[in-house]
Amino acid sequence: MADILSTSITGLLAFQEAMDTTSQNVTNVDTAGYSVETTNLSEAQGQSLGTGYIGGGVVVSSVTRAYDELLAQQARSSQASYSSFNAFATQAAQIDNMLSDSGTGLTATLQNFVNALQTVANSPSSTAQRQALLSQAQALTQQLQSYDSQISQYSSDVESQLSTTVTQVNTLASNIADLNQQIAAASGSGQSPNQLLDQRDADIDQLSQYVNVNTVAESNGAMDVFIGNGQPLVTGSAAQQLATTPDPYDASNLNVSLVSGGGNTADITAEISGGTLGGLLAVKSQLLDPAQNALGLISVGLTTLVNQQQQDGMDLNGAQGQPMFTVGGVQTLTDANNTGSAAVSVTRTDLSALTSDDYKMEYAGGAWQLQDSTTGQTVAMSGTGTSADPFQAAGLAIVVSGAPASGDSFLIRPTAGATAGLAVALTDPSQIAAAALIQTAAGAGNSGTGAVSSAGVTDSTSYVAGTYTISFTSPTAYQVLNSSDAVVATGNYTSGTPITFNGSQVTLTGTPANGDTFTVSPNTAANSGDNSNMFAMIDALSGSALDGATTSVSGAANNLVSEVGVVTQQAQANASAQQSVNQSAVDARSSLSGVNLDEEAAKLLQYQQAYQACAQMIQTSGSVFNSLITAITNGQT
Repeated sequence: MADILSTSITGLLAFQEAMDTTSQNVTNVDTAGYSVETTNLSEAQGQSLGTGYIGGGVVVSSVTRAYDELLAQQARSSQASYSSFNAFATQAAQIDNMLSDSGTGLTATLQNFVNALQTVANSPSSTAQRQALLSQAQALTQQLQSYDSQISQYSSDVESQLSTTVTQVNTLASNIADLNQQIAAASGSGQSPNQLLDQRDADIDQLSQYVNVNTVAESNGAMDVFIGNGQPLVTGSAAQQLATTPDPYDASNLNVSLVSGGGNTADITAEISGGTLGGLLAVKSQLLDPAQNALGLISVGLTTLVNQQQQDGMDLNGAQGQPMFTVGGVQTLTDANNTGSAAVSVTRTDLSALTSDDYKMEYAGGAWQLQDSTTGQTVAMSGTGTSADPFQAAGLAIVVSGAPASGDSFLIRPTAGATAGLAVALTDPSQIAAAALIQTAAGAGNSGTGAVSSAGVTDSTSYVAGTYTISFTSPTAYQVLNSSDAVVATGNYTSGTPITFNGSQVTLTGTPANGDTFTVSPNTAANSGDNSNMFAMIDALSGSALDGATTSVSGAANNLVSEVGVVTQQAQANASAQQSVNQSAVDARSSLSGVNLDEEAAKLLQYQQAYQACAQMIQTSGSVFNSLITAITNGQT
């Protein structure tokens, strides 16, 4: 029945609850993830008395929290981006510092080796300088291997962090699923379980630090959570788990998979983005693996060029030079899911065509296909794949044996393992081939101005040792005769243009006269002061021999250092910018959901005064009731 007492009591109780809510807000002013709550009051159902409806007081319709899904999603998205860039920048900075160090960095280390070559070129017969060159070669290989080993260690650390992060994601997913179940049950009463909702939001916020998340609210209050490109992690009260699974080509590398209810796993590594998890996967595929491959290409280039020039020269003992370095071979990794018996063997054949990319070779449609794993482009192959006629592509010779099954594949890594196998093969300083394999002499009766500017062996595999005579039949024409006076080469002469024959090359300048001759013969140990091959070695290292004959070894080193530096700076700049974006998003959400003590103080005063007024009305109703009782009692007497 509506009367002054009952309506006042409803007000007293309502404003007491409102003050309780205000107290809850004030005490949680510094609680992370807390959303300010509001007591919502509604007019109670009135009562008809014939003359009109008399109000029934007030009721607490609900206690709701300040929350906006759009602001929450903006904060989570920016947090995921920041965590990703920060994880990437942290790892990249380590590689950048390692390679760019002014004293022990990559370019400085290579330059020290070139300087040692120059020193030997200046004093080719000095045993001390030759020993210094071998020591510098040893220092170079050790430094390059140190880089390679450190990159491998960083990769191992990333794999470990991936496992830890996946465990944290799974824990949060389970917590969110449990909270969904509790929220759905509590929401059945029609009231909002604010504390459970705050706790779930806090878990989703924390999840966004590890991976990019998107959420969809269900009608029962549960929240579905999706990661990556829409992969469901939490659906209602059910949580799927992530797992780190061995890469089918290399078990030491981990992929991220989604585990279904039936225990089946689906590789979602390529779908993961954002958060620490996305950043770690990105730094592995976009920085660590490419850096190790690029370092391997430099090692292959160094080894190939120096060894070729060694073999084109003569050592201090008068013997043909031997390889100075050895280098790791091509890695060929078999897919663990292959069902056929095929095997693949790969060797390097063309330095200029070699790249630092990895390749996937797959048997499909009854034929082998080669795909660049970095670009995704199909690479054309020549040959048939036999040992007599290997497939030729990207500077590689590929031999296939056995019987492949459809879908069988192999991962070919041309340079990934090169640096790990880098070593100095020479042990004696006298083995350094500073001199050319050939020597030249101008004919005593020459009357022209022609002179030898350089001479050497350019292809030791086709070089035929012997004495040759370059004879000019006119100032612009020549022929090359062997010791039996047989013509082995002829051509038109241009000053400065090399004359090549039988793997040798002689460059003349000036204008020879008709009948002038130049003798080309094997060099001898007596010519210990010859330094022409050492200069040729220096020229080879500075020449464009890599990347389609567009980049030198030192250029490739500079490119690697520059690329890592640029990537690192970009990641750091992106992390800094995204941190600011995230802070703005968090501030925007806090302005809505955070506790404002000034507002709460004003509300508390308002509710306190209303509470006191209701209490006064209750007191008044008591006085009215007492007066009525007194009047009735007096009337009866």
